[in-house]
Amino acid sequence: MESLMQWLFTPAIVITLVLSIVFSFKSRRSADQRTKGLHASRMNMSMGVMLVFIAGVQLLLSGQSTLRIVIGAIFLVIGLFNLFAGLRNHSVYRLMR
Repeated sequence: MESLMQWLFTPAIVITLVLSIVFSFKSRRSADQRTKGLHASRMNMSMGVMLVFIAGVQLLLSGQSTLRIVIGAIFLVIGLFNLFAGLRNHSVYRLMR
């Protein structure tokens, strides 16, 4: 079971990391404010999902030490905040004309 979770978490973390980098570059290079905001919100969503997966690794696949649980909980909170902020910003910039 642990091996299966490693095979699921690792590619998910790598994919969301690549998406975060791509959307970051697109956001920085965009001249249009709406497009820039859309790419930045997608970057936040990707980063949030990545942090949630990292928190999953810390909480589910590691030994149950107090430090790992605290770090996993911090990553989970920051990841969920990034995900919801990205969703909120994406809906705002999507409605802009």
